[in-house]
Amino acid sequence: MDREIMIALIVLAVTVGWLINNWIRAKHGYPLENDWGGLVEKTDTEENKRLREENRELNDKLDTMQDRMIVLEKIVTDRGYSLSEEIEALRDDRRKQDAPQGRERA
Repeated sequence: MDREIMIALIVLAVTVGWLINNWIRAKHGYPLENDWGGLVEKTDTEENKRLREENRELNDKLDTMQDRMIVLEKIVTDRGYSLSEEIEALRDDRRKQDAPQGRERA
């Protein structure tokens, strides 16, 4: 019984190691091993190239849109706050001008 468990553990360890090895190789673009130990090169079809280019263009557009959104957020938040302060300052100036000389209205 112990021998069968040991063999099963060895087979499991080898299989998991092979899977991890192939996952790392695929993630970094290295060729994968086939069942007979040979290497299988990744095929790069025209559709893959087209999709990669389209993805790059969409990412560039997204980056541009994010930059524009940041600018708009700054305009809305910063400008809105200072605009209300400027309006209040103008109101205060007008009150001072409308007040009779010697006394200011509140």
